[in-house]
Amino acid sequence: MIKAQSGFKTEEKTALVVVGISSFLTPFLGSALNVALPAIGHDLSINAVLLGWVITAYLLAAAVALLPCGGIADMVGRKKLLLAGMLIHSCASIVCALAPSAGILLAGRVVNGIGGAMGFTTSTAILMSVIRPHERGKAIGWNVAAVYLGLSLGPPLGGFITHNLGWHWIFGLSAAAGIAVFALAKRGLPDDEIKRTTKRPDLAGSAIYGASLIALIYGTTRLPLATGIALAIAGLAGLVFFVRLERRLKNPILDVAIFAGNPVFTFSNLAALINYAATSAVGFLLSLYLQYSKGMTAQHAGLILVAQPVFMTIFSPLSGRLSDRIPAGKIASTGMALAVVTLTGFAFIRQDTNMWFVVAGLAILGLSFALFSSPNTNAVMSSVDGRHYGIASGILATMRVLGQTMSMSIVGLILAHYIGKTQITAANLPEFLRGFRIAFAFFACLCLVGVFASLIRSRKQRKKDGF
Repeated sequence: MIKAQSGFKTEEKTALVVVGISSFLTPFLGSALNVALPAIGHDLSINAVLLGWVITAYLLAAAVALLPCGGIADMVGRKKLLLAGMLIHSCASIVCALAPSAGILLAGRVVNGIGGAMGFTTSTAILMSVIRPHERGKAIGWNVAAVYLGLSLGPPLGGFITHNLGWHWIFGLSAAAGIAVFALAKRGLPDDEIKRTTKRPDLAGSAIYGASLIALIYGTTRLPLATGIALAIAGLAGLVFFVRLERRLKNPILDVAIFAGNPVFTFSNLAALINYAATSAVGFLLSLYLQYSKGMTAQHAGLILVAQPVFMTIFSPLSGRLSDRIPAGKIASTGMALAVVTLTGFAFIRQDTNMWFVVAGLAILGLSFALFSSPNTNAVMSSVDGRHYGIASGILATMRVLGQTMSMSIVGLILAHYIGKTQITAANLPEFLRGFRIAFAFFACLCLVGVFASLIRSRKQRKKDGF
């Protein structure tokens, strides 16, 4: 019996660097732009509503492109799609950096999202293809750490760049990083062993899927207006029709059979959707609390909030490594249980709550994210065979985007009920805090449901792995 080597080989290290930089780019660009939005609005004369679309346009485009890109990656090769994605991302970033108007900037962000989806949906699939099985959990852990590092460094570096160089340079540096990934990937990544196929892209399915997802996501941002309800319902109906259509097609963009008889894959994706829906709005809510209730500056609030992604970055490699030895479902379920405890604690926050309580809660939440994300990703990708790595990665990434959208929609509905569509002031601060606590109580209950989904997956995974 040959003893497995514990270190990464040269080819594996190259893949880790390429995928790590690619995974770092998206969260870094998004979180850095959050800080730069006021400067962008001032320079391009963009109002507050349109300014929000600088972020939303990217998310919408990425959400629509993730699933088709996953299917295409399995057909043409993950390396090819990653290279194309990095070129598209870099070109779009240059357009955004030089944009003379809001329209061109938003168009660039849409293309940015498509390029980002091409890179993000292939990253985990490439790791699964290149990294040896006993090292995959550790590799995924490092990759997740790169994502959280982007979230951690985005606000401080984005603020520094915006203040000293101008917001254009955020896009410029993003373009340079994309070109670096392209060069490294082209030279260092092995070519995919893709069987020649006569399959044609499922254009009809892709169109129905894209239109339905846009209607659903945009509709949720318009709730509780009648148009928002109508769009959300139409989007859900369209997705149901899409799934039924895909089941009948010979060459679908989404092979529905990937869910059939694979409860580990199904419940792992469900757990991811619930986890992101229950936790994605935490930073948004606490940012408002710290600035309006505690009177902090944006910079001071940012320093408090960075506790969460720092802990996520530190512990993600460790949890990924553990998932190579311990059933991933156990670790992920523990992470979600910690999130339930933290969210419940945040539901009792008052105006005079000690700041150490908030910081400790964010640290524990960061640990819970680290315990959940890497093992859950490992469980998803390990539950399918190699020919489905691309579509599996795309589905998991889609769960993340949908969960993020759901989380913000829930918060929007709750705050609209308690304070209406008005600015937060000293006069309505008590109503805001009431809605704030209700939101966290709801998220704690939602996350508890996710724990049960994760535990069901854990039992199925133990049977599959022989634990």
